Amino acid sequence: MELPETTIISRQMTKEIAGKRISEVEVSNPKCLNVPFEQLQKAIVGKKVESVESRGKWFFIELNSGDVLLFHPGMGADVIHFKSGKLPEKYQIKILLEDDTGFTIRVWWFCYLHLIQGGRFSEHKLTAEMGVIPLDKQFTLDYFKNLLSQKRGNIKTFLLDQRNVAGIGNVYVQDMLFLAKLHPKRTIQSLSEAEIEALYDAIKTVLDESIELGGLAYEKNFYGNKGGYSMVQFRIAYKEGKPCPECQITIQKIKTGSTASFICPGCQPLDK
Repeated sequence: MELPETTIISRQMTKEIAGKRISEVEVSNPKCLNVPFEQLQKAIVGKKVESVESRGKWFFIELNSGDVLLFHPGMGADVIHFKSGKLPEKYQIKILLEDDTGFTIRVWWFCYLHLIQGGRFSEHKLTAEMGVIPLDKQFTLDYFKNLLSQKRGNIKTFLLDQRNVAGIGNVYVQDMLFLAKLHPKRTIQSLSEAEIEALYDAIKTVLDESIELGGLAYEKNFYGNKGGYSMVQFRIAYKEGKPCPECQITIQKIKTGSTASFICPGCQPLDK
C-alpha cells in the first residue's frame, strides 16, 4: 500500500468514521502496539474521531482528547469498513464505533498501531522525520529542487527514503523514473534542471492517475473494493521482457540495492 491507496482510504474513513465515538477496540497481536493494550483501550474508548489523514504510508486518526492513533499497514493489509453485524471473517484489529459500525484490519506481514498522547509527535521516531508527501501544497517544484540540492546518492534510493518524500514505494517509482527518462542508479548530482522538472511532473502524473482510478488493482479500499490501476496502466513496471512502449527495446529487470527495478535501456541510460 503506497500513497494513492492510503489517500483513498483516508478520504473514505473520514466520510464513515469522523464525528463518531469509539466504543470498543480489539487487538489480537500486542506486538503491533507501542503501549500496553490496557493503556490504548483506556485512551481511545469513548473518544470521538475528529479527523483522519494519511501522510505517506501512515494513517493519522485524531481524537477529541488530543491524542492521535497512528496506523501503518505494513505489507498486504486490508482496512475494511463494516456495518452492524457484518464483520469480515478474518482480522487482527477491530475498532467498533458507537453506531455499531467500524473497521477491521487484517495483515499478512506486519503493521503498527501506535498511540501518540498529547501531541508528542517528536517522540515518535517512525514519523517524526517523515518527509512531505507529493500531494501536499508544500511540495512545489522549488521545494523539490531545494531538497535534491541537499542530498547525495542515486535518485531511486532518494525517492524511496520516507525521510525525503513520504509515500512513494517500489511499485510506483518504476514508472515515475521511466516517464522522466532516468535510470534508477543515476546520481542526484548528475541530474539537470530539466530532468528534475521532468521527474517532479512524473511523480505528480503517476500518483494522480492511480488515485483517479481508485489505486492498485490488487489493493482493497475501505469498502473492500479493488482499484483500477493495473498492468494496463503500468508503462514498464513489472513488464520484464516486454517491448518499451516508446522505443520498443526490451524492458529489463535489474538489481538496485535491496530492490528490483524495471528499466528501458534505451530510454533510461545510466551514463549521461
